[in-house]
Amino acid sequence: MSHTVRQDWIARMLAIVSPVFDALEKEELHSSLPMTFHPERSYSAMLEAFGRSMLGIAPWLELDPDTLDTEERALQAKWRDKIIHCIDRAVDPASADFMNFTEGWQPLVDAAFLAHALVRARTSIAQALPDRTRKNLAAALVASRVTTPGKTNWLFFSAMVEAGLHVIGEPFDMTRVIYPLRVFQEWYVGDGVYGDGIRYHWDYYNSFVIQPMYVDLVDLFQNAHPEIAQMHDAVISHAMRYASILERMIGPDGTYPVVGRSICYRFGAFQMLAQAALQHRLQSHIAPASVRCALTAVIHRVMSAPDMFDSNGWLLPGVYGEQPELAEPYICVGSLYLCSAVFLPLGLSPEDPFWAAPDVDWSGKKVWTGQHITIDHAED
Repeated sequence: MSHTVRQDWIARMLAIVSPVFDALEKEELHSSLPMTFHPERSYSAMLEAFGRSMLGIAPWLELDPDTLDTEERALQAKWRDKIIHCIDRAVDPASADFMNFTEGWQPLVDAAFLAHALVRARTSIAQALPDRTRKNLAAALVASRVTTPGKTNWLFFSAMVEAGLHVIGEPFDMTRVIYPLRVFQEWYVGDGVYGDGIRYHWDYYNSFVIQPMYVDLVDLFQNAHPEIAQMHDAVISHAMRYASILERMIGPDGTYPVVGRSICYRFGAFQMLAQAALQHRLQSHIAPASVRCALTAVIHRVMSAPDMFDSNGWLLPGVYGEQPELAEPYICVGSLYLCSAVFLPLGLSPEDPFWAAPDVDWSGKKVWTGQHITIDHAED
């Protein structure tokens, strides 16, 4: 059972991200990435597609290959090599697919998603880069500092760029790390949720950006600064509660509330739930296998739409199929690849209970089939 589901997840993840990496490996991403909607966003589309695809695949690349069967181990080895080559193509100034890290506001965002992937794949990717590639990557990440973020979730982008520099062994600026961690302490609104700025916005940005980055930053730097060590446990506790909220938002048929901006990121909306499962940080009343079943239901529901991809396999804007009216002006085809974040639990061994335990219904399926669930309580 678990083997079949896991292989299904891998196949679906690779179906989504392969067009990006296949084109980049051949230095053809610039020439082949479609800009059929919001073409004015072409200046950032390559880095968006690349950084966001990296975000989801990274934990699978990092998984100890000795835990995998022969077939999956060979596939992972192939993709590790492929990704390292793709990073080289993206940051080499002589490459036809050399990416923009400086012009306009958007490159900071996706430099951060790329850096977050490096944090998630420290051994297999960040520390395995050839020296020339590492130096070019460091130069690209440093160049993104030209953009000053506003006082929103964008603060985490500057912090994560510094984290990326840190994990590839390059000098980094701790001030850029600690400032957003400190500011978001003030923006906690309660019950596992942060405001995006001083006000709360009813959207999925706590899952798209805020909490996954917050958690990984305090994990990475807790031993580097006493203030980060002091806030660590509260940040983790808030994230665990928020993951529980996300779990309850998944309906019995794999649907979920379509609310807030950037909803075209599809099941990327469940990044924090996927990350909590990856890091064994689900609250005690949530069985890991129930999260597997819930996320599988979401993945299947979303991907059952016949027009999720164009004829060449590139993502189309929408939640269920092509719904371009849902794409805000800042969204292009590259933006859509944030959906890859749902696949983070592939970084768990096939023997982990997330994969190996028998199927368990999730809260939304239990309650609407007359089963019994734990009463929901707000975080103190």
